Amino acid sequence: MITLEDIKEAQRTLKNVVHRTALAYSSVLSEVTGGEIYLKMENLQKTGSFKIRGAYNKIAHLSEEERKRGVVAASAGNHAQGVALAAQIFGIPATIVMPKYAPLSKITKTRNLGAQVILEGNIFDEAYEAALRIQEKIGAVFVHPFNDPHVIAGQGTIGLEIMEDLPDVEVVVVPVGGGGLISGVSVAIKSMNPEVKVIGVQTENMPSMIASLRRGRAERVEGKPTLADGIAVKKPGDLTFELVKKYVDEMVVVNEEEIADAILFLLEQAKVVAEGAGAVGVAAVLNKLDVKGKKVAIVISGGNIDVNMIDRIINKGLVKSGRKVFIETFVMDRPGALKELLGIVAELGANVLSVFHNRSAKEVPIGFAKIELELETVDEKHVEEIERVLIAKGYEVRIVV
Repeated sequence: MITLEDIKEAQRTLKNVVHRTALAYSSVLSEVTGGEIYLKMENLQKTGSFKIRGAYNKIAHLSEEERKRGVVAASAGNHAQGVALAAQIFGIPATIVMPKYAPLSKITKTRNLGAQVILEGNIFDEAYEAALRIQEKIGAVFVHPFNDPHVIAGQGTIGLEIMEDLPDVEVVVVPVGGGGLISGVSVAIKSMNPEVKVIGVQTENMPSMIASLRRGRAERVEGKPTLADGIAVKKPGDLTFELVKKYVDEMVVVNEEEIADAILFLLEQAKVVAEGAGAVGVAAVLNKLDVKGKKVAIVISGGNIDVNMIDRIINKGLVKSGRKVFIETFVMDRPGALKELLGIVAELGANVLSVFHNRSAKEVPIGFAKIELELETVDEKHVEEIERVLIAKGYEVRIVV
């Protein structure tokens, strides 16, 4: 089992290698939840996530002969970059197997760090199996993303930093995939103060640790794709399972909508960029946990989110909150009809983002044109007002969800 001394040794190993990330007070989250909320900003860590801590600590403990053989790893993206950077620092070759559908930004960044990237499988577990075959073939050292004592100890340094920066913390909320992060963090925190409550968060689409805890052993579960790709692990490690069972107080799940809302909340309200896995702790505090009156630290484990995904989340969030709306209606196919419609929209204070005019679609009556409007609005009440006024003026209106 991992001890506090193992984690303190890792902290010494990582000195001058990793950033000591801020534990930042969030006034907006504190106001919304009624707790005193702090964010452990591992999204600002080197390579954009906590993974460099465990990867570097593992490689630092390899012998010279082992390093000469190089390292192999499997990852959905963040562990890949951590291993690639650590290998680059030590000047050794690294081969990383990533799922075919890993975010392009993570694939590119891993290659830019000098690693050979091989795309294999649709999910992490399939990439993991491919990495083991490659490791056996080329004889390199396998750097496990979570089920390794040195990796766990490296991740546990986050727990040390939280306790040093916020000694009277009462609750620590941690994302959970394979369990390496929460294992290390919980060992550090519980060893220093057993009264601190450690809570793990998984995505509803891949709750492998929670399912394993219910069954009493580490087991594989079949899940679904998730925004939180960094914690989409079908089976936790046997080592991490035992540590979680011993040290973690509670596990909760959040769904995809809650994760997307948390990403948008962090971006807009807290000015923090977090990927799906990095935002699950905030999703849990906003939706599943009662932290009123508690001093809480939430680990924002990573910020490596693709900008295209951010765009989709923002747009969906705007529509959900009534700040953007898509409206379909019909106008007479004559000069001035479109201008009249847009004039009404303008008087109602909506901003037109786009207009699509179609007179040829099958459902459009002869003599009419179908108009599709994308409008920037204030809120849901504003949308309802626009719909009401247009209907009152004789327009057939459909709000497109």
